[in-house]
Amino acid sequence: MENTPPATIMSHVSIGTDDFGESVEFYSKVLATLGAQVIMKEPGAAAFGRQFPEFWVQPPLDGKASTVGNGSHFAFFARNREEVHAFYRAALEAGAAEEGEPGPRPQYGQQYYGCFVRDPNGHKLEATFWDETQDSA
Repeated sequence: MENTPPATIMSHVSIGTDDFGESVEFYSKVLATLGAQVIMKEPGAAAFGRQFPEFWVQPPLDGKASTVGNGSHFAFFARNREEVHAFYRAALEAGAAEEGEPGPRPQYGQQYYGCFVRDPNGHKLEATFWDETQDSA
């Protein structure tokens, strides 16, 4: 019997942090709003997900300071608009900087609803919900 992979094309992504404890605390609070939690934890690394270890947080393996990718951001699936709002509130309460409050983004499609923040390390994050009740035309 063949193992069927999840619907997503990504296995996982890792981001760097200079304060591992702070980052694990931040993402534990924020990703809980989307039904995610720490799935795996190793010394100096934690992986979050709903079922699988998809989003890793860790200090850079080369021992140098972490940096933010120019033009990169990490988008998380929300199951409804309420989760987008909860993600946004939790992120701001946990120390994120505001980058775009929850709302429709028709430039990305009529069904697109999301928000943007920057985590305490400066990584750009997004929670997004594809609202199929909205007209796609």
